Amino acid sequence: MYTQWALRPAVPADVETIAELRATVLRPDLERLGRFDEHRVRQRFRDSWAPAHTSVVTADGSFAGSVTLRPAEDGRVLEHFYLDPGRQGRGLGTAVLRALLDRSDAAGETIRLNVLNGSPARRLYERHGFTVEAEDPVDVFMVRPPRCTVPR
Repeated sequence: MYTQWALRPAVPADVETIAELRATVLRPDLERLGRFDEHRVRQRFRDSWAPAHTSVVTADGSFAGSVTLRPAEDGRVLEHFYLDPGRQGRGLGTAVLRALLDRSDAAGETIRLNVLNGSPARRLYERHGFTVEAEDPVDVFMVRPPRCTVPR
């Protein structure tokens, strides 16, 4: 479990680091689905890069991943949530997701996302209340309405 983690605003210079992480993280699932393309996996990220809505995840003082939470018509869309494979499975993703969901719950926002079909990340999202809205052979589209928050 990580006790020292933080989110910092992304800056334009982060784009290539995150594009490389995306290629590394998505490769096994994209290969399994017959959709991995060495160039396209990076370019799709560059084309949708929104540093104003993206945070860099740091753990123990170093780069550990990224997450984007961009505004949408009916809430927010969670995307580009990637963690370095060496930092996965130790509670960091859960901690980051929980913090983001707490903020969204307080704002009364619905969160939507999509995850690759068969990805182990789907279990993380299901544990945090996301349910399947639709799916196709490649993607699973999930939604989580805001939870009630009790004033402190």
